[in-house]
Amino acid sequence: MENLMTMPPVAHATVAETSATTTAVEGTNGELRERNGNGNGTFKPNLEEPQLLKPQVTGGSSDEALSSGTATPLPEDAPPSAVSISVARRVRRRLFPTIAYESRVSHFDPASQHHDFRGFFSLFWVGLVIMLITTVLRNLKENGSIMRTNIFSLFAHGPFELGIADLAMVASTGFVLPLQQMYAKGGIKMGDKVIRWDKEGHWIQHALQAVWLAIWVYLPFFFNWQWTRQVFFTLHALTLLMKIHSYSFYSGHLSECHQKLKSLDLLTPEKETTEQSELRETLAFELTSPDGRVTYPNNLTRENFVDYMLCPTLCYELSYPRVPTIRIEKLLEKSSAVFGCVFLLTVVSEEYILPVMQDAHIQLAASTGYYESFLILLESISLLLFPYMITFLLVFLVIFEYVLGFFAELTRFGDRHFYSDWWNCSDWLEFSRMWNVPVHRFLQRHVYSISRPRHGRPVAYLVTFLISALAHELVMFCLTKKLRGYGFVCQMLQLPIVAIQRIPLVKAQRRLNNVLFWVSMIWGLSMISSLYVLL
Repeated sequence: MENLMTMPPVAHATVAETSATTTAVEGTNGELRERNGNGNGTFKPNLEEPQLLKPQVTGGSSDEALSSGTATPLPEDAPPSAVSISVARRVRRRLFPTIAYESRVSHFDPASQHHDFRGFFSLFWVGLVIMLITTVLRNLKENGSIMRTNIFSLFAHGPFELGIADLAMVASTGFVLPLQQMYAKGGIKMGDKVIRWDKEGHWIQHALQAVWLAIWVYLPFFFNWQWTRQVFFTLHALTLLMKIHSYSFYSGHLSECHQKLKSLDLLTPEKETTEQSELRETLAFELTSPDGRVTYPNNLTRENFVDYMLCPTLCYELSYPRVPTIRIEKLLEKSSAVFGCVFLLTVVSEEYILPVMQDAHIQLAASTGYYESFLILLESISLLLFPYMITFLLVFLVIFEYVLGFFAELTRFGDRHFYSDWWNCSDWLEFSRMWNVPVHRFLQRHVYSISRPRHGRPVAYLVTFLISALAHELVMFCLTKKLRGYGFVCQMLQLPIVAIQRIPLVKAQRRLNNVLFWVSMIWGLSMISSLYVLL
């Protein structure tokens, strides 16, 4: 599975659809459509379109249809760059791969139009309640207690230590803001040398991010934390890493556009060529938010950064669509659901996963041959199929419906499209796009879209899957303290499997492929967990 655990409010304008050729906009499943690249990983404007600045307007004047309505009148002596940015507020075009955010609810929201399976959603919760009642009755009969407490007791060890460390990690992400503010002013001055983003700057950012991640991944090992705290901390570290990467690299790209736009101000209007004029306007588009209310570098503020870090997205944009108000009842609903799901996850692990693992470990230690060990391993995998299926579904709900939904409500974030109907997937490529939309958007924007112009589609796919597989392997290493590579191998095997599934004859069998997807998903989760824990 491709998942890794999360500005002043602005309204969403309807100016995203223009006749300008966008270099990356989002498709129906959250994917980015391609932009015009120059083949070496950078993005340059298409200067061959004479009608670049003429958006399609269905009614009224172009100013009425495209203006945000909040622009400040420009003085008569304003520089050409300011004039271009003022015009850019009316149109949308991006050189950098861009996410098309829009206000929409999640599949399981009561206001969603996807309500045909609402009864199965209710049945799922009824089944969990039946499981919980049965577990309580069995424990009362066998042990005289309601629940086992082996895993529950882990939550009571060092919660304040975890909270302080997590708060420190979140605060440490702020190092990217002053760096970007310096790049916006022309670069980091070191004596006679000026470090620009497109030269040494982005390499410095890569190095700082690597050091940052190493420190926070090592911290749980240094304090010898138990696995529940370490997994949460590592997942949060990876989430923050993706956030600061997106913020830095998009802001760094905008700093270069800003410097190029300022350099054009040195030209007199009489000496400016048509190509330079089109470049000016293209750069101005790039520096302005879709709704026209935020312009680089005015976004480089502490408030904007904190707001972005709280928003349930991994891709930084100058602005996002927002809902009008925060609904307190929704915050209470989402937060209660988070605690409820965590409770059920703990019960499933305590009652149905941990005992199987403990018994299998004892049997493997006493086994006398490979065949007997193989049978013990197969038995443990089969016993864990149903518990891991329930765990998988609960993890999906707690992250994508409740945790992300809570932060969306808290920040009034309008685009609640955190997942698509992944349960209907017929191949692993579909699943990678639909299961975890925030991470898919990040990988598509910052890995695939950067790699493909340089190396082509096959290598870009390989690099994207490789980075995702390494991140998952890191999480399993922190969970089990074992570096085995089982998960890494299984995830990389998805590439040849996808190639087979994309053969027309195979692709046509969608129902069979969906059955095979579910079988491989349920079996794979149980098998990989058993291999990591028992071997």
